[in-house]
Amino acid sequence: MTFLEMLGAAERQNQSMLCVGLDPDPARFPGKLKGDASRIYDFCAAMVDATADLSIAFKPQIAYFAAHRAEDQLERLMQHMRRTAPQVPVILDAKRGDIGSTAEQYAIEAFERYGADAVTLSPFMGFDSVAPYLKHAGKGAFLLCRTSNPGGDDLQNQRLASVDGQPLLYEHVARLAQGPWNLNGQLGLVVGATYPAEIERVRAVAPTLPLLIPGVGAQGGDAAATVKAGWRPGAPIIVNSSRAIIYASSGDDFAEAARREAIKTRDVLQAARGA
Repeated sequence: MTFLEMLGAAERQNQSMLCVGLDPDPARFPGKLKGDASRIYDFCAAMVDATADLSIAFKPQIAYFAAHRAEDQLERLMQHMRRTAPQVPVILDAKRGDIGSTAEQYAIEAFERYGADAVTLSPFMGFDSVAPYLKHAGKGAFLLCRTSNPGGDDLQNQRLASVDGQPLLYEHVARLAQGPWNLNGQLGLVVGATYPAEIERVRAVAPTLPLLIPGVGAQGGDAAATVKAGWRPGAPIIVNSSRAIIYASSGDDFAEAARREAIKTRDVLQAARGA
């Protein structure tokens, strides 16, 4: 199955738009795991097991593994997800953005070393920083478009001189991803939940692309507003929550607490779609 096929199947099977972000910080681990970077795999595997039937995707953030020399634990985690939750696609949150042979190596890292189904990319070096990932048939690539951080305004919200008027830079990225860059139907966009009005603008420019939407939960994004702005029939959204779920409890019940929070978030998202 391609990434998009997996995404659609997971959405239907789990009745979910919720993506569980895996950002393991040993300093925040619960109970006897606290401060122990050698237990990153154990912590994340428990999160996967607790939420596999509730999620449209998992999103491990590569920096949280690399910072603790835990790439081998990430490889084990990817294998665990393949064994125990093969129906849930995995988006490697790497935000790569280089060109040429370097981009080719990053693509091999994401899709062959780790076996991810999709990866996040920065598109600001142009199409030749994206093209190497599209050579991997069936894989997905999410381009940073309108991110949830306040500093995103520094570039993404600037207007461009154009024969089509003066589009904002993030709107231009969305048009490229919907149109000439999307050679094999593999692209999606990253749009932050903290800007629901701008999610709606991106959706208008890119009516069919999957949107990866971080920022719900600890970052304060409104789940219901996010769904209303971005979800359309046949145009999936992947609403990510990381810290609010994986750190729902600092006690021995951390996996059970994560599941409860995931159920709560999934149900809010589903209710907003039906409203």
